[in-house]
Amino acid sequence: MVAGAVATALGLTVAGMGVADAATAPPPLAFTMATPNVLAERYVYDDGEGELAFDLGLNVIAGKDPLEIRAKRSSYAKPITAEQIVLRKGKKKAVPLPAGMVTGWGGLRNFAAITLKNAAGKQVAGYQTDFCPNAYDSARTRRDAPAQNPYPRGCSEGPFNLGAVWGIQAGWNAPVASMPRTGALDLPDGVYSATATVNKKYRDHFKIAAKSATLKLTVTVKTIDRGDDAAAAAGARVKALRSGDDPAAAAAAAEHGEHAGQGEEDLQISAYKPEFRPPAKRPRTVKAATIPKGPRPDLRSLPASGITLSQEEDKKWYVNFGATVWNGGTSPLLVDGFRRTGTELMDAYQYFFDAKGKEVGSVAAGTMEWDARDGHRHWHFTDFAQYSLLKADKKVAVRSGKEAFCLVNTDAVDYTIPNAKWRPSNTDLSSSCGENTAVAVREVLDVGNGDTYTQDRPGQSFDLTGLPNGTYYIQVKANPSNKLAELSTKNNISLRKIVLGGTATVRTLKVPSVNGLD
Repeated sequence: MVAGAVATALGLTVAGMGVADAATAPPPLAFTMATPNVLAERYVYDDGEGELAFDLGLNVIAGKDPLEIRAKRSSYAKPITAEQIVLRKGKKKAVPLPAGMVTGWGGLRNFAAITLKNAAGKQVAGYQTDFCPNAYDSARTRRDAPAQNPYPRGCSEGPFNLGAVWGIQAGWNAPVASMPRTGALDLPDGVYSATATVNKKYRDHFKIAAKSATLKLTVTVKTIDRGDDAAAAAGARVKALRSGDDPAAAAAAAEHGEHAGQGEEDLQISAYKPEFRPPAKRPRTVKAATIPKGPRPDLRSLPASGITLSQEEDKKWYVNFGATVWNGGTSPLLVDGFRRTGTELMDAYQYFFDAKGKEVGSVAAGTMEWDARDGHRHWHFTDFAQYSLLKADKKVAVRSGKEAFCLVNTDAVDYTIPNAKWRPSNTDLSSSCGENTAVAVREVLDVGNGDTYTQDRPGQSFDLTGLPNGTYYIQVKANPSNKLAELSTKNNISLRKIVLGGTATVRTLKVPSVNGLD
């Protein structure tokens, strides 16, 4: 970020004053740009079509108080509503956001309007962009800003999310998406002028002065000819830029597949502060009945999603699906595994903490096993969840080959519940589930977070061979053997209806929505 450019956007004209010094009377929100000159890279694909990838460097900076928004829905049949948490006379107050600002979990809809004009002054592109306040890559922009940012990384857009927290720490920045949400944008090489304007409903609500709500930039389009690899790499970057995400974070997620995360940092579990690695010795086992009462995880299953039909090389038909189990309890689910020397098995133990974060006990919780399959290659906890395809009478027709799981905080299912961990650390497979050389592994599912396995992961499917046409249900069951101690087991099962049809050689699949979702 260029300090002078930001200072201009803030309306600070005192000679020599940069953003780091602009702490005297900052506005509640400032719309800024990092630089007035931007390079747009143009990638050309094999079919001759081109696509631009660019970041205009647009940012929103919070003033003396954080920007905090909480979005929630009471059920899947209800719309998402959102409130801004503001400080008034030292007390927090919830102020409803005007209608139309929030239409999903991606943040603020149609936050800014962007136009591009060519050298002749003709408009060649115009579109709306969204704004996710939860920056992947954020920093304080003035010296007196708080040292840490408590808000989540990224806006999780799972179809069955229940609540979200979006925020910018006081004095910190968050990028605004620069590119159209959908569709390729292509322009010939040349110099263009860009104008970005915060839309009126946001200017009015967030008290952004009209004169500082419009930014003008020069965009130079240049074709990048680096072969197919460069064009392929551009795909992930374009996707990230459309949503306002950090392109580097998106590339990391792509490296680890869909089951990947929100960011990394040293493990801290809410108020709980165990180290990342488990103790060197196996704990003394105690009976579950002897564990003192206190905080517990609460595993809950979301309806299956991303459901597709496929025929594999073996000519068999499969139903592929994604599944999420999340923790809606008062404590993280923390499971440590201790390797049986010379084997590819670990003994697993669940740990418990009191309200102050002090460890108060542990119980045996099954095993962990090494999974050497492509797409996994890490340690799986064997007693976390179970997938079944049920017949219309709710009796089991097929079990999934997926029998063990790497616990990862992949999705922010509901960050509005008490004790939710907004910035979990173990968020991708590389950071969470260990190598084959590990002697011990810790796997954690934090409060408010979900662990999602998408339909492209090995084992996320049912073999339809021999199954007649008709109605079935995909059952996702958390804690299937009740080896984990939790607040309740009454919410461990979710069912998602599907209808199989067609013939043995050409099968069909219908997936009714859940209150219009997915």
